[in-house]
Amino acid sequence: MAALGGLALGAVTNILQGVLPDSLQMFANSGAVWVVAAYVAGLLVRCGPDWRTFAAGAATQVGAVVGYYGYAQFARDGMGALHAPAVWLAFALVAGPLFGTAGAWWRAAAQWRRVASLGVIGGVFAMEGFWHLLLLHYIADGVVLLAIAALLPLLLGRTARDRLLGQLAVWPLALAAAGALYGVMTATGLN
Repeated sequence: MAALGGLALGAVTNILQGVLPDSLQMFANSGAVWVVAAYVAGLLVRCGPDWRTFAAGAATQVGAVVGYYGYAQFARDGMGALHAPAVWLAFALVAGPLFGTAGAWWRAAAQWRRVASLGVIGGVFAMEGFWHLLLLHYIADGVVLLAIAALLPLLLGRTARDRLLGQLAVWPLALAAAGALYGVMTATGLN
């Protein structure tokens, strides 16, 4: 199911990039939106975190890459060189298990896992918000993404303490992720 959901997500993302108005384009071209699928997949797996949450998260992300580039290849003008899909597949194999585990941790009894879960899901939106603000100079998009990042721990936290600690976890995780992403994007030539 996770792989099928990922395939659908990838194809729909490609379609929406061609039809959404400019003000909503960032949601159709967002890694943060994609990893929500892995997070939800991990949350829905009734075990773990263990290999099943890793696999469910990875399946959503690999499926999304295959769905996106498959749609581009067969329904549009082609996907071009294999470099970009290969890099995004590598990202999928890292991000999928990470966000699948974070989704499973949202259900955890241990508060530190719940807080980490909130920090990870909020942090990815904050990272993308910083990216839009500082590198792309898309101010409105960046502000919206940062607002989502701030709201997620508040909406998903179970207790007031979870919400506060989750909020505190978002921002350092986002900055670390933004630095890592910048390094990877520069090294792979997708910058």
